[in-house]
Amino acid sequence: MITVMLVDDQDLVRLGLRALFDNTDGFTVTAEAADGLAAVAAAREAHPDVILMDIRMPGVDGLEATRRIVSDPALTGTRVIVLTTFEHDEYVFTALRHGASGFLLKNTKPPALLEAVRTVADGGALLAPSVTRTLIREFTDLAPRPVTPHPQLSRLTDREREIVALVAQGLSNHEIAEQLVVSPATARTHVSRSMTKLGARDRAQLVVFAYQSGLA
Repeated sequence: MITVMLVDDQDLVRLGLRALFDNTDGFTVTAEAADGLAAVAAAREAHPDVILMDIRMPGVDGLEATRRIVSDPALTGTRVIVLTTFEHDEYVFTALRHGASGFLLKNTKPPALLEAVRTVADGGALLAPSVTRTLIREFTDLAPRPVTPHPQLSRLTDREREIVALVAQGLSNHEIAEQLVVSPATARTHVSRSMTKLGARDRAQLVVFAYQSGLA
């Protein structure tokens, strides 16, 4: 059973999401919150598997709430999916940098939303690499991007740096294997080790680190 927490300042949005999850086998909604501060408190009490987090809310917004939740050692098993309207929301990159496992458009179809929550609950990346790359570039192109090397960047081997750069270009493990003429298992191992060394929670955050560190 996947436990879900809903965070949105609009009652109707939460009501609709609850109805979706309550009527789908394998899910249960364990908590709700209408603002970021309440979300942090509710997450600490409920320890949900996945949180659907709105960004724009009164008081503490979803970005700060995501940062607090992801940085809480007691909530290491909780993953955050940011809900956004995208066309008008320039904060997605910041949300990923704060540790969100990905993001969804608010007009996402119910089957796709359910599948995304399952994927994140299983520890996977929310978005396909190519989609992650495209969306992050959309936001990083809005303003000059300062290069801030990750503090653990020196721990990566030359091959691992190369792998991380390819991940940020949107290549899947299979595509990386083909380009470097290695087995998919080897590519997957390099990606996993790079994530561990950099402390990336998932592939989306690894892409963020690559962009921040100037590897992409």
